[in-house]
Amino acid sequence: MFENQQRDDVEALMKADAEFRRLYQHHKQLDSKVHDADIGVLPIDDVTLASMKKEKLLAKARLQRMWESRAHLIH
Repeated sequence: MFENQQRDDVEALMKADAEFRRLYQHHKQLDSKVHDADIGVLPIDDVTLASMKKEKLLAKARLQRMWESRAHLIH
């Protein structure tokens, strides 16, 4: 996520915006769990996995909107 952004800029926004930081960390946790489920390390049912993937996508979309509306604040 935010691969095209400068790491320093993402970290600055995380420091400046607690909601962005919380959502970013939540997305990372979901991403890790989805990855683990996909490779078979985390045994969960298909419905739960689909729900986690949807939640992850919603979090990513919200983070992107937050980034676009607030990134100018860090410069």
